[in-house]
Amino acid sequence: MIKFKNRNPEFSLHLLIWLVLFFLPAAFSYGSEIDWGNIFKHFWLQLIFLAVVFYINYLFLVHWLFGEKKISFFIINAILLAALIYLKGEIFVLFDSDRPKMLGKKPPEGIRYFFDFLIYLIPVAFSIAINASKKMRKAEEMKIEADNIKLQSELQHLKYQLQPHFFFNALNNIYSLVDFAPEKAKQSIHSLSKLMRHLLQKSDVEKISLAEEIDFLNKYIDLMSLRLNESTKVYTNFPTKVHNIYIAPLLFISIVENAFKHGVSATKPSDICFKMEVIEKNIFFTTSNSNFPKNEDDRSGSGIGVDNLRKRLQLLYPEKHEFNTYLNNGMYIVEMKLETE
Repeated sequence: MIKFKNRNPEFSLHLLIWLVLFFLPAAFSYGSEIDWGNIFKHFWLQLIFLAVVFYINYLFLVHWLFGEKKISFFIINAILLAALIYLKGEIFVLFDSDRPKMLGKKPPEGIRYFFDFLIYLIPVAFSIAINASKKMRKAEEMKIEADNIKLQSELQHLKYQLQPHFFFNALNNIYSLVDFAPEKAKQSIHSLSKLMRHLLQKSDVEKISLAEEIDFLNKYIDLMSLRLNESTKVYTNFPTKVHNIYIAPLLFISIVENAFKHGVSATKPSDICFKMEVIEKNIFFTTSNSNFPKNEDDRSGSGIGVDNLRKRLQLLYPEKHEFNTYLNNGMYIVEMKLETE
């Protein structure tokens, strides 16, 4: 059995409308004697002329109106309408020549021509409106496409910005171990190579599983913990099993980096806590760390991590995220909520 697939829904819609209009007078005359000649003269003839005006404008002349031939559009339409009005009058004369003349006054010819002219302006207006709506829709689609390209370019820029920032922070951490703990420095380099492999493989994908992101965070926290002294305590509370939740890659790493950068003191006890909860499709990520702000002269990490994250969240999760930071009893708190699909 052969199935024909409709490749042009617009053609089908036009055909359906004209068929309905064509058979409308016959439907209204159902049950009584039908005068086909009268229907042709007073309805089908007008319908044919309306279709001619509509499609000449819809397919050809309207493009002149939206282009550089506006004057030609009006001149050709005036000639077309005048010709159809004249032709309709001549056809009426042929029809009426075989019929007895009706008594009574007829409306002036000028009035009839004027009303015919107004009627034929209707398909012209329809063709203009349809083409204008198409152009508006196409312009909107192009705008959406341009916005998407801009969005992807900006996101790609933010990713490229994030990776050197992450690498720079990790190298700073390893550099501090080289002199007094060379074995830890070697271990850190090995751990960093694993993290960089993750960055190379996952940062360019649109989404990764939350389980992969948690594994990456755990490895990074282990790497950063190698340089800490005994007075600094790091606590993590991440879910061990998460299923069917996917997020944009590297969303949490900037917060973790920031906690290690500003939450560690060489002389004072320090605490850093990381907690993640998953409730249905919502992710709640919280960090709290002792607050030891860096001096303005300290440019380690260049300070772009959290700003980068805020921009990414605005682009990737508009109206589907919350991000708040505040101080509480000497602890710097970051709270982040994501609504995933």
